[in-house]
Amino acid sequence: MATIKDVAKKAGVSTTTVSHVINKTRFVAEKTEQAVRDAIKELHYQPSAVARSLKVNHTNTIGLLVVTNETPYFAELIRVVENNCYKKGYTLILCNAGRDIEKQKSYLAMLAQKRVDGLLILCSEYPPELLELLKSYENIPMMIMDWGKSSNFTDNIEDNSEQGAYMATSYLINRGHRDIGTITGQLNEHTGRERQRGFLKAMQEHHLAINENWVIKSDFLPEYGYKAMQSILQQETLPTAVFCGGDVIAMGAICAINEAGLSVPKDISIIGYDNIRDSRFFNPPLTTIHQPKERLGELALNMLLDRIVNKREEFKAIELMPELIERRSVIDGPYK
Repeated sequence: MATIKDVAKKAGVSTTTVSHVINKTRFVAEKTEQAVRDAIKELHYQPSAVARSLKVNHTNTIGLLVVTNETPYFAELIRVVENNCYKKGYTLILCNAGRDIEKQKSYLAMLAQKRVDGLLILCSEYPPELLELLKSYENIPMMIMDWGKSSNFTDNIEDNSEQGAYMATSYLINRGHRDIGTITGQLNEHTGRERQRGFLKAMQEHHLAINENWVIKSDFLPEYGYKAMQSILQQETLPTAVFCGGDVIAMGAICAINEAGLSVPKDISIIGYDNIRDSRFFNPPLTTIHQPKERLGELALNMLLDRIVNKREEFKAIELMPELIERRSVIDGPYK
C-alpha cells in the first residue's frame, strides 16, 4: 500500500506539499499540484481519514444514538436520516442503545473518541440520567429528534403528539362515534402520555363519557395491541371505535377483532398513529395520523449541519404538525 512518502518521491516534492494538496491548506502551484495528483492516481494512494480529520478538524461523520424501542416508525426515520447524510457527503454511525443507560454511556464515549462532527439523538423519553449524560457532551453539536418540548442545551424538534391524538379522536367523534376506546403507548414515556392526553382532551371537549374498561395501557408493539384489544372485547359492552396510539398497536388490535369473529370497520372502527409505510396495506387500509418522517429527518440533519458548519450557538426548536390520512378502517358511527 502506497504511503505519502511514496507519493512525494514519485511527484518530486516534499510530504508537506502532498499534504497541502490533499487537505487544501495552502496554495500550491498548478503544475506541482497536478504532479501530486498524477502520483496519487498512479500509486492508488488513499489518504488516512484519521490523519486528515486531525488536519482539517472534521471527520464528515455523524453519530446517531437511538434511545427508544425498535418499531417500524423509528426504522423508517433512521433510513431517512441515513439517506440524507449520504447525499450530503457524511457517514452515519448508528448506535442502538435502547433504554440501557450503560450502553448509552459507552456509545456516546465511543462517538466522542471517533470525533464525530455532530450527534443526532432519537428518543421518545428523557429521564434525568439521560439528560445529564447528554449535557456532558455539550461541546459536540447535537440535535434531539422526535422529542416533546424544547430543551435549554440543544436543538430539538417537537412532534406534537397531543395535537395528533386530538385530531384522531375528534375525527372519530365527527364521524358519529360516541363510545370510543383507546389503546395507549407506554404512559411512562412522553409519546404515550401526550397521545393519551390528546384523546382525553377531545373526549372532554365534546362532553363524552370515558369508559375506563376501554382505556388500555399498552406498548408500541403489535402483540401488545392484540392483548389490549382482547381485554376490550371481553367487556359486556363494546366501543364502536378505538384510537390506537400507534399503527403497530392497531395492527394487533385488528387481528384480535378478526379472530373474535368481528370485522373492521363494520363492528369496530380503528384509527392509528404514525402512518408507517405498510399501514396502507393493512386489511382494511388503516386510517391514521401522519408523522412527516421525511421532513423530520431532513430538518434534523440540516439544523445539525448548520451548527457544525456555521457555528450557530443559539438553540432552535422546530414544531412539526401531524395530518390525518383517511383510508377505510373507519366508517360512520351510530350518531352520524
